[in-house]
Amino acid sequence: MTGFPCELCPRRCMRRPGFCGAGDGPRLFRWGPHFGEEPPLAAGGGSGCIFFSRCTMKCVYCQNSPWSWRGEGTDRTVGELAGVMRDLATKDGCSNWNLVSPTPYLPYVRAAAGILASEGVRLPFVWNSSGYERVETLEEYRDLCDVALFDLRYSSDETAMRLSQAPEYVRHARAAVKWAHENCPGAPGGVPGLIVRILVLPGHSAEAVESLRWLAGEVSNEVHVSIMAQYTPAYQALKLPPLDRKVNRGEYEEVAEAAEELGFANGWTQDFSAADPKLAFLGENMPAGAGPIGES
Repeated sequence: MTGFPCELCPRRCMRRPGFCGAGDGPRLFRWGPHFGEEPPLAAGGGSGCIFFSRCTMKCVYCQNSPWSWRGEGTDRTVGELAGVMRDLATKDGCSNWNLVSPTPYLPYVRAAAGILASEGVRLPFVWNSSGYERVETLEEYRDLCDVALFDLRYSSDETAMRLSQAPEYVRHARAAVKWAHENCPGAPGGVPGLIVRILVLPGHSAEAVESLRWLAGEVSNEVHVSIMAQYTPAYQALKLPPLDRKVNRGEYEEVAEAAEELGFANGWTQDFSAADPKLAFLGENMPAGAGPIGES
């Protein structure tokens, strides 16, 4: 695929590697059972997370910048990716394959899954992303999306460009959420087909509330939402007010109360104390390679 157009994400780059920097083959940073995801995903042996290097967005506050921005990680063959997925399923006993920022590598994931399917090794797929997706790509790779774990990060395109260099984020993310609500089947154990994450950003709580209003009005207030208080300043945000601080209690409660007023009854809110330094392990301090993520 190197040197040829890539149309997997909304950027539709003319050449590969394009904006994200992904090359011809999957690059992985870390993989292992994750016990800190939303409860139905982490049940049993944990969620089998695979953190792919590179990303279709460039968030100034990214806590995964070593592999997301800078591309740290190891290039793998399709067979090696299949081996990682096999171990998550058979050795670690994970409940699902949780693909974190997989979009640049979807053809290779499908090829690896095909190898495992021929062996009778199958798990539900969780497509875990910023929500900055093309509906056409979701349609083409729907076999990799039993569960959509999508962000609704912004309700303003201006904010999306300024903080994540993501043109037309709102249109694309909302279309992706609508598609997932209509098409994702979910997974055994009562795992819903769509979980929408609302990360409350300092100084931007009103955008989170607006995303909830849109979700309730244009999709359904029965959607499972995960309202997150865990924002921790990282990377370029350390010098960019107001993102250089944690979310305050008032901002978080504004969003949580809006969800209640809008009738959202399915999902999770974090205790405000969830925004503690221990969560930094899941970001810039996370080591590369295989191993559990979070605590069982």
